[in-house]
Amino acid sequence: MIDLRGISQIYQGPSGPVEALRGIDLHVTPGEVFGIIGRSGAGKSSLVRVINLLNRPSSGQVWVAGRDMTRLPEAELRAARREIGMVFQHFNLLSSRTVWGNAALPLELAGMDGAQIRERVGPLLELVGLSHLADRYPAQISGGQKQRVGIARALASRPKVLLSDEATSALDPETTRSILELLRQVNRDLGVTVVLITHQMQVIKQIADRVAVIDAGRIAEMGGVVELFTRPREAITKSLIDEIVPQELPASVLSRVRQLAARLAPGQGGQLLRLSYAGEQAYEPILSHLIRELGLDLSILHGQIDEIQQQTFGSLAVYASGPMVRIGAAVDYLRGQGVAVRTVDVDD
Repeated sequence: MIDLRGISQIYQGPSGPVEALRGIDLHVTPGEVFGIIGRSGAGKSSLVRVINLLNRPSSGQVWVAGRDMTRLPEAELRAARREIGMVFQHFNLLSSRTVWGNAALPLELAGMDGAQIRERVGPLLELVGLSHLADRYPAQISGGQKQRVGIARALASRPKVLLSDEATSALDPETTRSILELLRQVNRDLGVTVVLITHQMQVIKQIADRVAVIDAGRIAEMGGVVELFTRPREAITKSLIDEIVPQELPASVLSRVRQLAARLAPGQGGQLLRLSYAGEQAYEPILSHLIRELGLDLSILHGQIDEIQQQTFGSLAVYASGPMVRIGAAVDYLRGQGVAVRTVDVDD
């Protein structure tokens, strides 16, 4: 659906050229929810605006629905943009227009007649749950309702792609969840491909199928959401998922590990293990196997179980004690079962 090939974006800043995007290659498949996450200034908003050529890249190609957007004449580009809806952080509603009027605006600008507009806008307002507020003005509705109007307006032209640029960052957590559920419904029921820009990993966790982590204008890491949560490779990714799965253990846990190490019997070893797993591994008695088959003592010191994209996800800190050769065998066994294992030196 979307292919970005060698995208670079250079702005002229007060002190000289600024390279906002650096050699971006990205592929978004039809019908998926694709997340792009990064810190402020990482380049994520520049990237999403390249997709509909609100920002024309300095170099590279932008392919959407089989067309190279960078090579289209202006009239064809305007027509192609109607197939790419966009939802903004601050809603961008016209205060002088009602909920209905804001949702209908793209259709009026496209020259559609009144009957056609009514036929299309009514179901859209029903979809976003605002039929009963059609005659209200933006000043009379809440922030979450304003964003629902923005989504209805973005869908009015029946786009193939919906771009969401920090659409929930101005909303409270409960409203954020409801808006994300609506975007997932739009994706599922209408078959619209969604590209979601955010700085919050909680948003990615709730809705995205795949995610690209952008840092300093480059794609640092990309893959399935569950994979990134269980096996993050880059420091920026680990930093971003820290809000969901803390990467550093509390001092009290490390202190407890030192106490356990001090009580080891002669000839026994000990190792702190960080385990991450998802899917079927969450239901297997893996730790019981280590105790029963390898004769290890296991102390679960810290952890959590959550759900990502309807898959159970777990993160545990476990202290294993026993012969070091058996601890090594335990690590090999866990990895063979699809569990991500990281050994931790408590003196680090």
